Amino acid sequence: MNRMKSIGMAAVAIGVVVVALTSGSAKVGKHSETMDASQFVTLTDAVPDAILEIRYFSTYNFVGARIDGYQEPTALLTKQAADSLRAVSDDVKAMGYRLKIYDAYRPQRAVDHFVRWAANVPDTLMRRYFYPDLLKDVLFDQEYIAAKSGHTRGSTVDLTLFDMTTEKEVDMGGTFDWFGPESHPDFCGNPATGKFTGDNHNSPAGRKITPQQFANRMILRNAMLRHGFKPIGTEWWHFTLKQEPFPNTYFNFPVRQLKK
Repeated sequence: MNRMKSIGMAAVAIGVVVVALTSGSAKVGKHSETMDASQFVTLTDAVPDAILEIRYFSTYNFVGARIDGYQEPTALLTKQAADSLRAVSDDVKAMGYRLKIYDAYRPQRAVDHFVRWAANVPDTLMRRYFYPDLLKDVLFDQEYIAAKSGHTRGSTVDLTLFDMTTEKEVDMGGTFDWFGPESHPDFCGNPATGKFTGDNHNSPAGRKITPQQFANRMILRNAMLRHGFKPIGTEWWHFTLKQEPFPNTYFNFPVRQLKK
């Protein structure tokens, strides 16, 4: 998830946000919202080697249910982001890897679903898998859940590497959508230098990753940076195209195969 700085509010205020986001208005704050999918492509059309594990179509995600707007287990991106991701795929394939995609374009209705779920504090079905060190009522304040997501602009992707020799995911030392410092790119290392440091940034349970796990994260990160994507400081799997074509547009069409 994109943890953009947006909200940290009490339950009453959260209710106001939900109403505002689901009212059907064409505007959300200063940003436009649209159902136009004409500038998007199905990711696997652009990157045929990509493996899809669309977590929000399944029930294995931090909510524990299929997320609104995910009508098919596919991935969509803007044409520009998909072209750049193809270059990443070609790059890592030469090293013996394929890209595995957890999420790409995410409709606003899915983000609204996250907001409603976060407001329902007693629902902790998946806590032990994704946020065992946190109480659910801090997820807004600590910016794990927000009312807007860069994914909704269509040029952000959540992904990992798949090793073609072992036929397994590469061991990154942590799972996708884990809420905690263990997901930060600088966990136990310095991404700017690629050096392992062992600094676990006060992991609540004293967790650490190994030098190899940190190095694996850097393989993915460096490949993404080489081809025009930028990372964030809180999720090793999350990257946005630097020159994203729709920086102020939040799309709301459903995730499903696009007609050619």
